[in-house]
Amino acid sequence: MNQLLAMRTLVRVVESGSFSKAADHLGLPRSTVSKLISDLELYLGIKLVHRTTRSLAVTQEGYEYATRAREVLGGLDALDSSIRKTSDRPGGHLRVDAPTSFANRLLIPALPDFNRLYPDISIALGVSDRTIDIIGEGVDCVIRAGVLADIPFIARKIFTLDYVTCASPSYLEQNGVPESPAMLESGHRGVGYFSAATGKVEPLIFHRDIERYEITKHHYSANEGNGHIELLKAGFGVGQNLKRFMEATLQAGELVTVLDDWTRPSVPFHIIYPPSHHKKARLGVFIEWLVERFPTL
Repeated sequence: MNQLLAMRTLVRVVESGSFSKAADHLGLPRSTVSKLISDLELYLGIKLVHRTTRSLAVTQEGYEYATRAREVLGGLDALDSSIRKTSDRPGGHLRVDAPTSFANRLLIPALPDFNRLYPDISIALGVSDRTIDIIGEGVDCVIRAGVLADIPFIARKIFTLDYVTCASPSYLEQNGVPESPAMLESGHRGVGYFSAATGKVEPLIFHRDIERYEITKHHYSANEGNGHIELLKAGFGVGQNLKRFMEATLQAGELVTVLDDWTRPSVPFHIIYPPSHHKKARLGVFIEWLVERFPTL
């Protein structure tokens, strides 16, 4: 039995909750994954995973062994990296997932700089606003906006972006310029953003001193950032989007800001990755590059 491979396999099974997903990530047949776990159980004399034809359940001993195995493997990976002399540059492949507007308007235009610095790293960039299964889909890291819930991953804040409220000139010509958030509830149309995962529409939020308004009624909405901007440009109503993503559109006069004396709480962006990935040199340099490339936006 290759014990190190069996340990890596158990860690991946525990993280993904599936023999098939673990096999896909490790590039092994599912039967090999199953045998490695069986051989490890036989070697240790304990049951690590209860299997049925439709599901699996990791035992308490399995969780404890996987936790310690992750630490051991992380130490070995760090040792390997420290003594490897074949190249001074990190290399390999990264699978990254990013929100549509951030990817198209900020990340992709900046990636030539990353490629210049690290030509031996290749990137497969997933571009979407949907919630993904990081482990199940074999993703190394995701970039996400908003306040994070309690998650079993490592998250590092990259930057914070401000919102802007805007509408198209044609819409304002036809409907007038709103002078307060309250006016948006009658005589104006809202353009909103809804979650691709839940279908829940985000309200328009306005703060000024101790005043707060939330506008929940929207005439049109989109579940993707670029689509939301296009709805605004088409004159469907008043909406809020991140100012950094709107700069070109605002400078071109396709949209204009309204209610500038009202604000909406800024949104933080984080890069999120599994604990087992934090020793990857290629991921480390990508994270540091992101932080340095986008220090304040």
